[in-house]
Amino acid sequence: MRFRDRNEAGERLARALDRYRGQPGVVYALPRGGVPLGAVVARHLGMPLDLLIPRKIAHPFHPEYAICAVPEHGERVCNPREAERVDPDWLEQAEARERSEARRRRELYCTAPVPEVTGKLAIIVDDGIATGLTMRAAIRDARQRRPRHLVVAIPVAPAETAAMLETEADELVTLDIPEYFRGSVGAYYEDFEQTSDDEVIALLASVHQSQRPDVSR
Repeated sequence: MRFRDRNEAGERLARALDRYRGQPGVVYALPRGGVPLGAVVARHLGMPLDLLIPRKIAHPFHPEYAICAVPEHGERVCNPREAERVDPDWLEQAEARERSEARRRRELYCTAPVPEVTGKLAIIVDDGIATGLTMRAAIRDARQRRPRHLVVAIPVAPAETAAMLETEADELVTLDIPEYFRGSVGAYYEDFEQTSDDEVIALLASVHQSQRPDVSR
């Protein structure tokens, strides 16, 4: 399966989640690439949109290879075999840097009040998953907010990663679990241009604005 762009992937994902339309809940997107999809899903389901901001810790000599991920709140999630091979002091410093970056992004992106999810439905959306480390960190963060049911919703994931996420979330909704994963999420999109900070801010604001009650009536 291929998607034209993140907007189309979000539309398909929203339809796959249609049974949750109108229920009390919160859609959480992972920035930056998950936000266009999260905005489409939030509008379709009539739920507020918020962010979970896990941060990847890359291998010191292979910057594209994640060995851990850090949630905004809670303990880091690691590939234990890889994490044991790096200097513990370096890992602690890397974690501190990524937590600081998560705080910076929260302050930059989020101006609306944080929606309450305790006892409600939580739906975590991203544009796709490869290793699943950042999504596992996001799930860990969301669990601390005590939702009654936690759904991970993604367009595409490798079979092994999908199986792992099914054990950590209450439910996994995915549009494609290819038998042979192409190596990157971007390989499943025709247009996978990076989402900018300005786009994230605008999408969050537009969803919030569209769901505000009309006080003029």
